[in-house]
Amino acid sequence: MSPDQPLTREDVAGIAEYARIALTDDELDEMCAYLRDAVALLEPIREYDLAGVEPTFHPIGALTNVVREDVVVAGLSLEEALANAASRRGSSFRVPAILGDGGAA
Repeated sequence: MSPDQPLTREDVAGIAEYARIALTDDELDEMCAYLRDAVALLEPIREYDLAGVEPTFHPIGALTNVVREDVVVAGLSLEEALANAASRRGSSFRVPAILGDGGAA
């Protein structure tokens, strides 16, 4: 299939087979029409002069993860962290059980 030829029924059947999608004859005809319309919507793009434009696989191009350096700050002491706990057991928060028979935590 070239850009100047419309999608054929065989093209769409091949795409469906590759995608492992079973299509009835009626669905195949409907999908042919749908895909031809979709390709036709992209026709205006062919008017642009794209000579020398490198293809991209991501809309932002050479995307890199930009993060700041780690900031190290002092955390809370154990007593500060547990100061407002409704209940505690040793150095842990004590919370109601959410699994099981609902017995004490």
